[in-house]
Formats: sequence, structure tokens, C-alpha cells
Amino acid sequence: MDYIKLGNTGLDVSRLCLGCMSFGVPERGSHQWVLNEEKSRPIIKKALECGINFFDTANVYSDGTSEEIVGRALKDYANRDEIVLATKVHGRMHKGPNGGGLSRKAIMSEIDNSLKRLGTDYVDLYQIHRWDYETPIEETMEALHDVVKAGKARYIGASSMYAWQFLKALHVTERNGWTRFISMQNHLNLLYREEEREMMPLCKEEGIGVIPWSPLARGRLTRDWEESTNRSETDEFGKTLYADTKTADKIIVRRVAEIAEKRGVPRAQIALSWVLQKEPVTAPIIGSTKMSHLEDAVASLFIRLTSEEIQLLEEAYVPHPVLGFR
Repeated sequence: MDYIKLGNTGLDVSRLCLGCMSFGVPERGSHQWVLNEEKSRPIIKKALECGINFFDTANVYSDGTSEEIVGRALKDYANRDEIVLATKVHGRMHKGPNGGGLSRKAIMSEIDNSLKRLGTDYVDLYQIHRWDYETPIEETMEALHDVVKAGKARYIGASSMYAWQFLKALHVTERNGWTRFISMQNHLNLLYREEEREMMPLCKEEGIGVIPWSPLARGRLTRDWEESTNRSETDEFGKTLYADTKTADKIIVRRVAEIAEKRGVPRAQIALSWVLQKEPVTAPIIGSTKMSHLEDAVASLFIRLTSEEIQLLEEAYVPHPVLGFR
């Protein structure tokens, strides 16, 4: 496993981040396809054995049970000082007022709730899951700064939003001397490249680490377009992401298959290798519900696509609606 600094920090993270949305209690939350604790633990253990030290979850995943499962597994299998543990805040965690969002009240409550579920005194990376249009960004950034100063988080990061929003947040912290975002968790893969227009250049210019989610387009890049899985049939959010550009997307899926066949490797390795070679990507967030998913992800680190292969993969792309900010 290779390791790399996360943005302009001294923090070493593996070139792959294990996304933990796949782990939780299926009856809790909105993802019925997740693995329960018994099935999750072997995958987390295998990820550690592969050298992955970067784990990403969120308070809202399976109603907090993802954090609980991940916390217990890492406590049993890993040295906390060697692990980079990330979680997120924004999603609604209870009914009624102040049940979600990025107010000072929500952030202060949810960091403590996340730490309790994870069974740790601190997280290494605390991220805002989405932009909160109902809370002033000054309130959010000061609260995050105080979380860091209280020792409950080492660094802070952000997830999908418009580039102007991210830049506004960076400006607010600079103006007030508050803790700065060090990472952007955005939506990037061969079927969705809108982030290359503004967000990716902004992150490169500002020294922000990029940790894309859904690098395999929720599995669409790993199989024939018509083939379905339990997740694809029940993932309501995923159904909204690639519904309007099927004609062009199908061409890209076929080309991934062609290159994979010529190289004699699974399609996932080709699609993930493309993301790994895209600047300034630090560590794609990989989801895994099977051991083979982890094996393909690690193998992709050793694949170097040629310029001709990259051109073949990219040339069929058409502009997509801006998606994934929900």
C-alpha cells in the first residue's frame, strides 16, 4: 500500500479510503443492502491487512450503526494511533427541531454522539456532509474550529457542494483565523466528471486533499449496463445519479469493459485506476461488500493507464446535470 499526505498537511493516509456506508444494521436507515456487523468485520479486518489506514463513515449511515460497527472493529483489530478515522455531520438524526444541519447546536451535539458510537476520544477528520442553506457559514466554521480546539477532531473537511460555496468557507476561516478545511469529498468517476470544471482546479490551487466518493459509479462501471444487483435495485439515491445520460454513459461502460478485457483484469480495476490518476485526487473512497471488491481496489494501484486508454475512456463523455449535492 502506498501512503500520501492529505492536502497540505502532515497526515499520512493510504491511497485508498474504505467507505463504511456499506456497514450497518439493514433495518436501520435507508440502505437495506448494507452488511450487518458479523459480515462487516471480516472486510474491515481485510482492509487493515491490505494496508488501508483511512476509514470514512457518517453519523447518518444506517442511523448511526455504521459508526458503532466500525468503531468496535477498529478497536479490536487496529492501533488507534495508526488509523485515520473520518466521519461526517449534517444529516437528520432525530425528528423535530435541530435534528440535523450544521448549526452550532447540531455540530456540538453530533460530534459527541459520533465519538460515543465510534468508541473514541477524537476523530482524525470531521466533515460536513453537505452545505446547510439555513445556517450562516460563519456559525458552522466557528463551531468546527471549536471542535478542533477541544481536541475532538484533528482536522476538518467538506463534502459535495458548489465550488463557490467551498471557497466562501475557506475565505471565512482565513478572515477569522479559524481552522481550515483540508479535504473535499466529492462525486467523481468516469460517468460523472463535472467536478473537473471548477472544484478540482480549486482544490489543486488551494492544496486541498481530494477523496472522491462513488469512484465506480455505484458499481455501474463494473458490469454490463443491463445487469442489476440488490443494491442497484434498492438504492433510491443512486437511481437519480445516472438517469439522464444513458446513451453516452453506456459507451463509457463498454469501453471500460474493452480495456479490461485486453488487459485481462476486472473492470473495477480500470475504472478505479482512472480516478487514481486524476489530479489532485488523494484517495478514492471505495465501498466493499465482498472481499473481491477490496482485492480489485488494491490491484488498481498497480495499473497505469496509457494516454491512449485515458483518451478512449474520456472522449465519449457529455456534460451531466450537477448531481450528488443532496
